[in-house]
Amino acid sequence: MSPDSLPSGSVRSAAEVNEQIRALWLRAGGTLSAQERAEYELLVVEWAAAIRSAVIKAA
Repeated sequence: MSPDSLPSGSVRSAAEVNEQIRALWLRAGGTLSAQERAEYELLVVEWAAAIRSAVIKAA
C-alpha cells in the first residue's frame, strides 16, 4: 500500500501510529514474525502519511 492510497480523512496522528509501532515491537520482543513485519510496514506507511499531513497543514 502506498502512502498516496491512504484515505486522507482517516489518517491518525503520527503520535498514535508511533505508539502502535512501539507496542508491536514490545509484543514481538524485538523480533518480528512475517505477519508482524507486514503489520509494521503498514504502520510505517501510515506514520509517514500522518507526518506528511501534519507538515502540509503547517505550511
